[in-house]
Amino acid sequence: MIKFLLWCILLVLCWPLAIALLIFFPFLWLLSIPFRIVGILLEGVLSFLKALFMLPFRLLKSI
Repeated sequence: MIKFLLWCILLVLCWPLAIALLIFFPFLWLLSIPFRIVGILLEGVLSFLKALFMLPFRLLKSI
């Protein structure tokens, strides 16, 4: 909702930029998909490494 309100303000202030943003935003979104996938994979790998590193401490804590 906030993005829409900001876009409406931009439409009033500078309508050519608002229209260009409306046209190019889907392409930018499509270009960002690989970076988001890499980010999700990297977060998963780091979580796995953290869990693997903390496993001995968790086992000792449960004894």
